[in-house]
Amino acid sequence: MNALPPSSANSTPMNTPTGVRPPFAWQALLAPVRRYAIFALLLAMLLGFGFAESAFWSWGNAMSVLQAVSVVAILGVGVTVTMAVAGFDLSIGAIAASSVMTASYSMVVWQQGALVSLLAVLSLGMVVGLVNALLIVRLKVPDLLATLATMFLLGGLQLIPTAGRSISTGLILPDGGTANGAFSPEFLALGRSALFGVVPLPVVILAVVALVLYLLTEHTRIGRLLFATGGNELAARLAGAPTARLKVLAYVISAGLAALGGALVAARVGRGDVSSGSSLLMDAVAASLIGYAVLDARRPNVLGTVVGAIFVGVLLNGLTMLNAPYYTQDFVKGAVLVGALAMTYGLSRRD
Repeated sequence: MNALPPSSANSTPMNTPTGVRPPFAWQALLAPVRRYAIFALLLAMLLGFGFAESAFWSWGNAMSVLQAVSVVAILGVGVTVTMAVAGFDLSIGAIAASSVMTASYSMVVWQQGALVSLLAVLSLGMVVGLVNALLIVRLKVPDLLATLATMFLLGGLQLIPTAGRSISTGLILPDGGTANGAFSPEFLALGRSALFGVVPLPVVILAVVALVLYLLTEHTRIGRLLFATGGNELAARLAGAPTARLKVLAYVISAGLAALGGALVAARVGRGDVSSGSSLLMDAVAASLIGYAVLDARRPNVLGTVVGAIFVGVLLNGLTMLNAPYYTQDFVKGAVLVGALAMTYGLSRRD
């Protein structure tokens, strides 16, 4: 039998684990592009809109943008936590809308104070989160179906006490009575006041929520277990992780943050609008998914969600200041989402 040539005997086949083809130079060059592309696009938008409209760079407009996206970002952070455990919460928009109606009903109809009304809203969120967790963890209902059912349930339930009407002082109730209460000034301060007269309070609340959830998910054992549960629930459970409790925690956090966002909306508008929260679900999900592209994370992350919400907020604010038609906003948001995901996954392919 003839011996193999020296070059063949000493070479490693290309399809063996030790003979992996080295990446092309252009793939290495794309790594920083993927990592910082969102920030580069954000900077380009800031410069472009600023040169087109000088008022865009004003401090007041910057705070207006942050205040506008604060509720979306808070809800998006909740969605991010459920995504970490490979779940998804479709009920956050309905929870936020129900929280608006609950706060309004508490103050205008029951004539309760700010603290009682806020506690009622947060309690509602926690209860809904526990119901979602019961359906998903105990009854094994798929997360999309469970939270979709909760969304429809809350969407109908919030309309029953007022027969589908918005809540404001002087509302005629279904029983013929009149709601004579009013929004508490302390409650309205949650959505209308500013820290030191400079930074709107909703922006401060967003910063606190984002910091706490970032530290929880990225720098604690609980956060590592959340992602482990989402990556491989069976392996995590066999390794001793309390996967059921972690899922309950994720859905309670998501619902609680949605309720907090609803309270901020109520404090901002000062009435119980039945249409409030209609777009919050899609905007929060968009922020969460755009977050996958931030720093090339390719996974749910709190920092990316906040950046995604700001990115969309800056884009829509700039288009509004340039008098772009309002009916193009959903198209623009969709285009941004498609571009961010294509950038994250399309440019990450390896030969």
